[in-house]
Amino acid sequence: MTTTAYTPRQLGQALRGQRKSRQLTQKETADVVGLLPKTISRLERATETASVKSLFKLLSALQLELVVRSRPQKPPSTEW
Repeated sequence: MTTTAYTPRQLGQALRGQRKSRQLTQKETADVVGLLPKTISRLERATETASVKSLFKLLSALQLELVVRSRPQKPPSTEW
């Protein structure tokens, strides 16, 4: 599955969807990589206080990768 996120909120929704599709709670996911459940919650809510390091730990727990590529000239409407 591929998801394109243009905003922190869209990224958080994608992460939440992936976690739920694996039938994991925030606590179970946090335990896999040594984070607190509130950190998982912050990442899923796109809270700016979550660190990039925590994001990569969550990606690892969900067996996901981050791909950076050029976007189209005119991306869809974004809400920051």
